[in-house]
Amino acid sequence: MEKEKINYEKIEEIISELKLEEKVAMVHAAGLFRNGSVERLGIPSLYMSDGPMGVRNEFPNASWVPVGNTDDYVTYLPSISALACTWNRNLAYEEGNILGKEARGRGKDIILAPGINIVRSPLGGRNFEYMSEDPYLTAQLAVPYIKGVQENDVAACVKHFAVNSQETERLNVDVVIDERAVREIYLPAFEAAVKEGNSYSIMSAYNKLWGLHCSHNKWLLRDVLEKEWGYDGVLVSDWSAISDTKLAAEAGMDIEMSVTDNFDEYFFANPLIKAVKEGEIKEELIDEKVRKILKLMYRLNMFSDERKSGEYNSFESRRKTLDIARESVILLKNEENLLPLSKKVKKVAVIGQNANIRHCEGGGSAEVKSLYEVTPLMGIKMLLGGNCEVAYAKGYTHDFNKRKAVNEEAIELAKNSDVVIFIGGLKHTKEDFSLFQNALHSTKEDNMVVNIDSEGNDKTDMKLPYNQDEIINSLLEVNPNTIVVITAGSPVDMSSWVDKSKALVNVSYNGMEGGRALAEVLFGDVNPSGKLTVTIPKKLEDSPAHSIGEFPGKAQVRYDEGIFVGYRYFSTYDVEPQFVFGHGLSYTEFRYNDIKVNLTEENEKINATVKFKVTNIGEKEGAEVAQVYVNDVESSVKRPVIELKGFEKVRLMPGESKEVTINLDKKSFAFYSDEENSWIVEDGKFNILIGSSSTDIRLEESINIKSKYKF
Repeated sequence: MEKEKINYEKIEEIISELKLEEKVAMVHAAGLFRNGSVERLGIPSLYMSDGPMGVRNEFPNASWVPVGNTDDYVTYLPSISALACTWNRNLAYEEGNILGKEARGRGKDIILAPGINIVRSPLGGRNFEYMSEDPYLTAQLAVPYIKGVQENDVAACVKHFAVNSQETERLNVDVVIDERAVREIYLPAFEAAVKEGNSYSIMSAYNKLWGLHCSHNKWLLRDVLEKEWGYDGVLVSDWSAISDTKLAAEAGMDIEMSVTDNFDEYFFANPLIKAVKEGEIKEELIDEKVRKILKLMYRLNMFSDERKSGEYNSFESRRKTLDIARESVILLKNEENLLPLSKKVKKVAVIGQNANIRHCEGGGSAEVKSLYEVTPLMGIKMLLGGNCEVAYAKGYTHDFNKRKAVNEEAIELAKNSDVVIFIGGLKHTKEDFSLFQNALHSTKEDNMVVNIDSEGNDKTDMKLPYNQDEIINSLLEVNPNTIVVITAGSPVDMSSWVDKSKALVNVSYNGMEGGRALAEVLFGDVNPSGKLTVTIPKKLEDSPAHSIGEFPGKAQVRYDEGIFVGYRYFSTYDVEPQFVFGHGLSYTEFRYNDIKVNLTEENEKINATVKFKVTNIGEKEGAEVAQVYVNDVESSVKRPVIELKGFEKVRLMPGESKEVTINLDKKSFAFYSDEENSWIVEDGKFNILIGSSSTDIRLEESINIKSKYKF
């Protein structure tokens, strides 16, 4: 199908007619979000947009001040971190499809999403833009997301390639890491994006890897991406990620983007023309880049009258956004079955700033000009209607002088209410970003904790900002049945109050319908089915990036934890977290039984077919994420105790059973050997572990692999 779409003869004809200056115009920006066009030959620009949570608002060609029109409001989607908490491949496709459709409707050709970097530390400023600490889960959700985007004649641009897990010194920090960790943890999602998702474009990262910027790194871009994986799409630089014309050109970069408006002075502009004319760079190398750009244009039907037109702000997109938001909500604790709440209550106290603010307008490049956003406060009021009084108090504030009065107002409200719901956590509004910047340069103790989720900065610690721990503890003293809801794109420190809390809900930035979805979960219209995609440590020092490795480093950052990222570290080194990877409760219960594993080895292939039953033994309809982990019983190298290698989300009516089938291939049992420069499966015993989380294992079976495999 794709070969029929691409006119290779025409591409070569166009290249032969292009002047050097025209070729170079195509490989660098001619605007902040487009490359150069060649009107003489009918070659258009590629128009790009940020888009992790929706197509970004419109900017002039050469200014970072938004146009300010009323025609660029869009659907505000759940963040990538929220989407991942659904553990639902179909919903990943739906979110990608909405984004692609709206990008095309706004006249875009490339949408700069999804972000598929690994969450390494709780402090990562852009954790909310990424899916997980686990490479398998990230890959499994990235592939359908990419396919959903690209069905709309829009290119997904997966980012940031590669080993990019921090914002501190992001333009120059040099990642020091062993190749095994790169291969096992940081590259698999990108490999899946190329081989299974067929991503049409990839964005290079800012950071250095082994001393070379990723945009200049031949090993990464030529040896791995192009030669090993067979990638033939377009490589786009992150904005200002190229700093050497020759290195970037020869490494394989195709389009240089940046943040300044001196477009002719970019490294891939006049300096590139000069390098070709002086014989430093061959013109054939520029032809290669132009060829890939033209192929992309054919893939997107840019030379066809049949290109899809897209649409934005449709009712159907908003409905699907609500579906995603509903499945993203995670129930972490529910002692005494406090949840769901009764709708017959007379007075509900909703306390906390996150109940009453819009998150769509913050986060850096993830900002969205949303048509609307249902806040949690609005969602609760809409659900309960006029027979219940829903009263609101801020509960906390950044203003130290007003903190006592704000706290007292909240406590008084809690004392006089039937139900108390605290909704706090992190934020990423523009106001909070300014406060964060001020706090970084402040010596006042009361101003120091202003942690936010945003591009451009990492957090300073895991603490909740604005003294939220104090108000949570006070509310729990006044009303031990206070429901605590944490909104955050990263793990936060819950240690001072979590043992007192009976009901705890966790949610990331959940899109324009997030408040409605949260209300439906709290009051029982929706049974929660979200699961954690990261481990929540009890304290920052328990996180492997901080206990073994370093974060954020300075000129260098050492990833000395290697492959032991997230739950791989906690399970292997027997460190107890606050909440484990894969955890999430339901209002019903599920039973696992009847496990069968069939192993075959032939023609250098391994296939282990794992079958088991899941039954809803409760009284409510619900969905369970059944997770399959692999344990290598005896290995010649140190390996994690468990690694996620399969999962399936199963929706069941009360009393209903379903058989789940998971197929494990050779890669499911392999590790990467630095010594042999290959993937290795050793013969011997492997345990197949099936459960509701990484520690809640319900079924176990062993297999014996007879031969050693190298690939």
